[in-house]
Amino acid sequence: MLGCALVLLVAVAAVRLTSRSGLPSLLLYLAIGVMLGRDGLGVEFHDVELTQVLGYAALVVILAEGGLATRWQEIRPALPTAAVLATLGVGVSVGVTALAAHYLVGLDWQAALIMGAVVSSTDAAAVFSVLRRVPLPRRLTGTLEAESGFNDAPVVILVVAFSEHYGESGWYVLLGEMAFELAIGLAVGLLVGRLGTLALRGIALPASGLYPIAVLSFAVLAYASAALLHGSGFLAVYVAALVLGNAPLPHRPATRGFADAVAWMAQIGLFVLLGLLVDPGVLWDDVGTALLLGGVLTLVARPLSVVLCLTPFRRPWREQVLLSWAGLRGAVPIVLAIIPVVAHVPDSDRIFGVVFVLVVLYTLVQGPTLPWLARRLRIGEGEKTVDVDIESAPLERLRGHLLSVSIPQASRMHGVEVAELRLPPGAAVTLVVRDGASFVPDPTTVLRRGDELLVVATDEVREATERRLIAVGRGGKLAGWLRPEWRRPAA
Repeated sequence: MLGCALVLLVAVAAVRLTSRSGLPSLLLYLAIGVMLGRDGLGVEFHDVELTQVLGYAALVVILAEGGLATRWQEIRPALPTAAVLATLGVGVSVGVTALAAHYLVGLDWQAALIMGAVVSSTDAAAVFSVLRRVPLPRRLTGTLEAESGFNDAPVVILVVAFSEHYGESGWYVLLGEMAFELAIGLAVGLLVGRLGTLALRGIALPASGLYPIAVLSFAVLAYASAALLHGSGFLAVYVAALVLGNAPLPHRPATRGFADAVAWMAQIGLFVLLGLLVDPGVLWDDVGTALLLGGVLTLVARPLSVVLCLTPFRRPWREQVLLSWAGLRGAVPIVLAIIPVVAHVPDSDRIFGVVFVLVVLYTLVQGPTLPWLARRLRIGEGEKTVDVDIESAPLERLRGHLLSVSIPQASRMHGVEVAELRLPPGAAVTLVVRDGASFVPDPTTVLRRGDELLVVATDEVREATERRLIAVGRGGKLAGWLRPEWRRPAA
């Protein structure tokens, strides 16, 4: 317990260092694992099967947090492009990388296809950990978020298929199996997400801390249900979390904060464990191969897949360049590289070593340069986050809801009077907290950045009140002037 606590504290402190340097924190977590391992403090760990099980569990939590934190209104316009990138784009990356692995490195076709599939999945956590200081257009962030959430599922299916029954069936059978598993995963995710929404909206739990636990439990339930039905569990958990994260559930910010904390724990544990598993002494032999295949993947396969997938959608060339360079790899490729090791595929140990080195080296190159590239391409200039943060707590016996609203620095609610919010009948601002002091506002009270509001709303107008508050935060006092936001039907 002492050792685990010290590792966690060091990992938490490392986040501060990575936030300043622009590097994804996964590199420091891997380094901690390597330093604890056989060539460091001497901790011996060789259980690849346990690592695979724990890795899958960690990926479920990471994907659940990604779905809960994704805003539907931002990814909805980007769904067509993201879906093409997560399917056709993955196929192009797998094919080009596999060709390079076979003809340039000398791997047989099974190992080459596994290599291509393993490294074809992008990592949203790695991308946004270095882009959080560079605001991007919502269409671009939506594409990156949706692609990284969706492309894990087909890649996992390909890696498992290439590792376990390579050569037993034709490509058309593999495509049919993939479509079948993705369809089941999508259906289960939508079903569990909807059932979870109905259940949590209809029941007032006795403690607010139970809501985050229930939401994550529904996400894990989606994964397990889809896996038992031979569907894509990773797609199911992301879709279910996406539905739950965008539903008007009580204590949404608290739920997202809890999921974020659990996801950090999963990432720390996963990367430290992966660092323990590797043998640094033999990784030097894989540096040349990793540089070669990573170069083909980064400079040929990824740009080619982006151009082929996005040209029909007429996306600007600047966005295509950034999307090409933003294909960061993280936890998923390293975890997937364990699958052929467990299946005893020839050259599987070499695949794992090459993937490990590839992720580390190209994260060191791409991570710090992503913000610079976004600025050079002049992408995201003038973009700001303006949505207010709303938390809802049910008042079951009073048939109402208490909304806690935080006004961020960039919100256009700054300077708006309480009366100018034009909340629907049945909702009212009852308290304002400003600079540590609270007071009851009057209709002429001017709201400011950093204020926290308490809004009481009846059950019937809770959702309309939230829509109105978000609209004022985005558009100011004149938002929906001709047609108030609360009169509009829900999207």
